[in-house]
Amino acid sequence: MTNSSAPEVLRYSAFTADPAGGNPAGVVLDASGLDDARQLAIAAELGYSETAFLTRSPVQPRTYAVQYFSPKAEVPFCGHATVAAAVALAERIGPGELLFETKAGPVPVEVAEGGGGVLRATLTSVAPAVEPVAEEDLAEALAALGWSRSELDGSLPPRIAYAGARHLVLAAATRERLADLAYDFEGLTALMLRLDLTTLQLVFRRSATEFDVRDPFPVGGVVEDPATGAAAAAFGAYLRELEGLEAARLTLHQGQDMGRPGVLGVELLAEDRRVRVSGEAVAVPQ
Repeated sequence: MTNSSAPEVLRYSAFTADPAGGNPAGVVLDASGLDDARQLAIAAELGYSETAFLTRSPVQPRTYAVQYFSPKAEVPFCGHATVAAAVALAERIGPGELLFETKAGPVPVEVAEGGGGVLRATLTSVAPAVEPVAEEDLAEALAALGWSRSELDGSLPPRIAYAGARHLVLAAATRERLADLAYDFEGLTALMLRLDLTTLQLVFRRSATEFDVRDPFPVGGVVEDPATGAAAAAFGAYLRELEGLEAARLTLHQGQDMGRPGVLGVELLAEDRRVRVSGEAVAVPQ
C-alpha cells in the first residue's frame, strides 16, 4: 500500500558542523506506507547521494527499520545518512541510543551533544570482512581511474573491504595523485556493478592515524561522495587487518577537493571487531 500524501523530507549534512560542508542526506522520519518505487522516486528527485527512510518499530522503543536509496538504486547501508537520520531523530526525541535495522543488519547508533551544542552520532557497523582483489579487476579499476600501479602506495595494498557495503580500497602514493580525480564514469560503473561495490575508497596517508580520502560513486549516479561513513567503517576494518591493530582512533578528511570538507572519526576497539564511525550533523536550510 502506498501513502498518497507527500512525506516530509528533511535535509541534513553529515560529518560537519557547517551545512555547507560534509555530505548532505535526505531523511524521511516516517516512511510507513512508502513502497520501494516511491522511496526511489523521492531520492532521485532530491538528488543527494543517499536518502534514509525510517519506519518506527511498533514494539521496540527507539528502534527503526531503515532503507537507503541513492538516485539510482537502493543500497544496503549508508553511513552518512545514518548519522544524519540519527541526529534528526535525536533533535525530536532526545539524544541517546538508537537501533537501526538495515538491509545489512542491525546498526546501533548513539547520539550525544558534541562541541558547541552540535549533536554527534556514533554508529557501530555490522561485522566487517576484508578480501583480496583479483589482478584483472585491479587492472580494470586503475584503467578506469587513469592511475598507474607506480602511483599506488605499496604499504597499503588494494583490498575489498566490507562493513555494511563493499568498497575497493586503493591508496595513492601522493596527495597530488589523489587530488587529480577524473575517471571513466561508465567504465568504472560497469566494474563496480560486477563486483557489487558501493564506492571506491581512495586514500592518502598523512600519518599513522590520519588520512585524506575520496569516494567515486558512479553506481549511485553521483560522480563523487563528499563524506562516506560506510567506506570509513570498511577502511577501519581494512587497516585493522592489514596492520594488526587492536585498538585505534583514525581521522579521515574527506570533501576538501569538492569544496565540502568533512571529518569522519573511526574507532577500533580490542574487544569488538565491529567498527565505530562518528561525526556531527546539522540541518541544511531550505
